[in-house]
Amino acid sequence: MRIRFGYVAISMRLGKKISSSSTVTFTNYNKIISEKNKLDKLKSITLSNLNDLEKILNYNVENQIHFYRITSALIPLVTHPDVGYWGHREIFKKDFEFIGRIIRQNNMRVDTHPDQFNVLNSASNEIVKNSISNLMRQVEWFEDLGYLHGKMVLHVGGATGGKELGISRFIDNFSLIPEEIGSKLILENDDKIYTAREVLDICRTLNLPMVLDVHHHNCNNNGENIEDLLEEIFNTWDNEFFPPKIHFSTPKDHDKDRKHADYINAEDLVEFLEKAKILDRDFDIMLECKQKDEALYKLVKDIKVIRPQYKWIDNSTFEL
Repeated sequence: MRIRFGYVAISMRLGKKISSSSTVTFTNYNKIISEKNKLDKLKSITLSNLNDLEKILNYNVENQIHFYRITSALIPLVTHPDVGYWGHREIFKKDFEFIGRIIRQNNMRVDTHPDQFNVLNSASNEIVKNSISNLMRQVEWFEDLGYLHGKMVLHVGGATGGKELGISRFIDNFSLIPEEIGSKLILENDDKIYTAREVLDICRTLNLPMVLDVHHHNCNNNGENIEDLLEEIFNTWDNEFFPPKIHFSTPKDHDKDRKHADYINAEDLVEFLEKAKILDRDFDIMLECKQKDEALYKLVKDIKVIRPQYKWIDNSTFEL
């Protein structure tokens, strides 16, 4: 059983100046009088983001980190209803192609996690329409990168009228979305509304892969044991290119705290791995914690102390 660790968006070791999430508020953008200057502002920020994304990906390659989440803020204001698409695909075509080659040539796994205002099961047709448009923007990123295996992690959404109705709306609205979006969606259980069992049932109905968020499950469940769900969750990935992925984080202050801690509690992660070991199946773990790659390095050191028998393949990959 082979495990790989990944992290989200920002490298702490590269520092805050290297960020692919730079943006401009619509308020400040709207203060720019000239349309040319507005476009120049968007182009300048996007070029900076893409240059820094290249630096982060090369850093990951150098440090043998194969799994990474690209920020949803890569292209400024592209999902804002009063700005929308402003030509970045044509302007930065070669930049996307270059970054895509880095990803492909180094066999990296990258995905995105669209913002939570993208709600496919909303009772508002306008919100659903906007969500589909926003998701298509990220589908286009994968297309422009020439990266066929990109996925977008999404929550089921709200529960207007109750969870049963919310689930029904999600399933019904899923039939409305373009195939380009549907083929890239993976659903995640959340910490307040939809449990792992409920999301698993949706994924089985729609034939979608499921991302198990262990922290969310601990905060929000109906008494199910995680080990009783794990095999079924992993089986939703049977027809996918990459192995299953999970999200793992440590609560900040107490067991039910929804906020993420700076680092990962290695003992809790090892306990989970030992439960998963019986399945003898490879999977990737996205670490959701404030200290990003620093937390990854610390976790590796801690695991080596707790479980010296684990066989390390490289800086972020090991076998049980």
